[in-house]
Amino acid sequence: MQPIIDHIQITVRDLKVAEKFYDKFLPIIGFDITNKVSAFIEEHDFHVVEYTHNQLAFAITSPREAFKNEPIHRRKPGALHHLAFKAESRAEVDQAYSELQRIGAVIVSEPQIHPEYGENYYAVYFKDLENMKYEIVCNSIKEKGLHKL
Repeated sequence: MQPIIDHIQITVRDLKVAEKFYDKFLPIIGFDITNKVSAFIEEHDFHVVEYTHNQLAFAITSPREAFKNEPIHRRKPGALHHLAFKAESRAEVDQAYSELQRIGAVIVSEPQIHPEYGENYYAVYFKDLENMKYEIVCNSIKEKGLHKL
């Protein structure tokens, strides 16, 4: 078995608001939103919007009624701290940053080297409209002009 993720589902407070954001964000990282499907599973009170890609399915889901007003906080036990998407180059990170600004993502940290994670760890950090934290990272030494010593 390989440690490859098949799909991710993120629970959001407002599915309609989140869908508008993810319709803009996911194409930045290679999703074609014409491959989007949605469903309602009544017995679980569960709405889902799934974006499919040949390498990963990404879905946003509605909360249960009892939890719909709870704040999102990535440091709660059981919460997703953040999700990082891999870029092939620093130029892809920079391009994503420009697109993220255009769509209204909340930029936490502009693209830069993060030496605390590695000498070539180049990333942009951002949040969606509900405070979920994401990252786009290039951790490659294959970049033009970079050499491992």
